Amino acid sequence: MAFNNSWSPSSRELERRATRARISKRQISIAAISSIIVIGALLIATITSPGWEVVKKTFFDVDYGKEVLPTVIKGLWLNLKLTVIGSICIGIIALSLAILRTTKSAALTPFRFLAAAYTDIFRGVPLLLVILLVGFGVPALQLRAITSNVTILGSVAVILTYSAYVSEVIRSGILSIHPSQKAAARSLGLSSAQTMRFVVLPQALRRVIPPLLNDFVSLLKDTGLVSILGVIDAIRAAQINSSRTFNYTPYVVAAILFLLITIPLTRYTDKAIRGSYSRQNAEGAI
Repeated sequence: MAFNNSWSPSSRELERRATRARISKRQISIAAISSIIVIGALLIATITSPGWEVVKKTFFDVDYGKEVLPTVIKGLWLNLKLTVIGSICIGIIALSLAILRTTKSAALTPFRFLAAAYTDIFRGVPLLLVILLVGFGVPALQLRAITSNVTILGSVAVILTYSAYVSEVIRSGILSIHPSQKAAARSLGLSSAQTMRFVVLPQALRRVIPPLLNDFVSLLKDTGLVSILGVIDAIRAAQINSSRTFNYTPYVVAAILFLLITIPLTRYTDKAIRGSYSRQNAEGAI
């Protein structure tokens, strides 16, 4: 006996689809028109302002921007290296802090208090102050075993501060795992350490990937703060070139280079967040 598996939508369904398509096209048209009007009005107001020519010459000098571009790119490369190295160190320190703060072991109680104090201190003190204190305070100690390289000291200051923030993100992921997961793991004979390693952490880290990506983007931008110690990164290179000519185009060039990196990362983060929400909704629907 043959069955006809072909299916075609009803006339009512086709009418609904056509209606939704019309509504979608109308909304897209309205959004495009309103965007053109608003952006066009802002551009016209900027270009027709009395001081536009001075601003254009001071901030948007294309020829001078091309001239300083190689220097700023060289400084940006340092920012990227600091970001990559810092991310690895921050991940290790933050994970250790998060585990210490969530452990129930009585023997680790002193370390749990120290981890909490570390987190409170470095989350409470502004990053700029930490960079100044580490960058100028550590060399003042004149310790032979401690380097006085400002690039290393600035990186250490950034790592110390971001480790506190990232540890709280990871800790929130660990605490979001339902206690039944731990109970099930322990009932299978896993120890507390094995439960944390094989059951809790994989789920927790997967949940906090989107906020961690946000912290990564912020880290890339905040590495520019080490320039106050004299490190020649993208911002410092722009400052040096601007101080020579009193033209601020190098700052705009540096900003554009940062945007070329951070905008794709931000869009990827948004995509990861949407995917995370979709997975959570799918799990809740089962």
